[in-house]
Amino acid sequence: MITASKRSEVAGPAGRIEVAVEEPNGALAGVAVLCHPHPVHGGTMDNKVVQTLARAFVQLGYRAVRFNFRGVGASQGHWDEGQGEVEDAMAVVNAFRDDTLPLALAGFSFGGYVASRIASRLGETGSPVRLVLVGPATATFDMPHVAPNTLVIHGEADDVVPLQATFDWARPQQLPVVVLPGVGHFFHGQLTRLRDLVVRGLSR
Repeated sequence: MITASKRSEVAGPAGRIEVAVEEPNGALAGVAVLCHPHPVHGGTMDNKVVQTLARAFVQLGYRAVRFNFRGVGASQGHWDEGQGEVEDAMAVVNAFRDDTLPLALAGFSFGGYVASRIASRLGETGSPVRLVLVGPATATFDMPHVAPNTLVIHGEADDVVPLQATFDWARPQQLPVVVLPGVGHFFHGQLTRLRDLVVRGLSR
């Protein structure tokens, strides 16, 4: 687990939402809200990929906010087929966003679907968001189109979300996909590489 994280809670549509916040050293460059994998299949905010995303954003000077969807950990409520989970994420964004700082959203697997939905919603209001999607759930959820500067990272050997599904989603948008050869869905043994890809991708 990430050390020196501050655990707290925010009010959500189904009750309290458990959050963990990591702060960077020095001046704050932005706020990043991170969405975890499918709750029904064991996804939590302490997932290693989500923690890796948090480390990347902290390295970039962002406040990294992880949270548990309803029914996970100390978060209240029950699984809501992905709809209520989007509202959970929106509640966390509203609690932590700072209009004077850049906002980023990132998600892994099911969390990528949620993050893309929130980014789409905020985009309709004219609020710019930087989006990072890792192994997004393009095969099982109706992913919206995303901004051209979205960073999408996928493992070539992903047996949970086939790479082809992400290509099929990205192709009509002419959206680049960063593919890690031979890497599976959970990026085993590749977390440092994943962190570095996110840091480099967002530093450009």
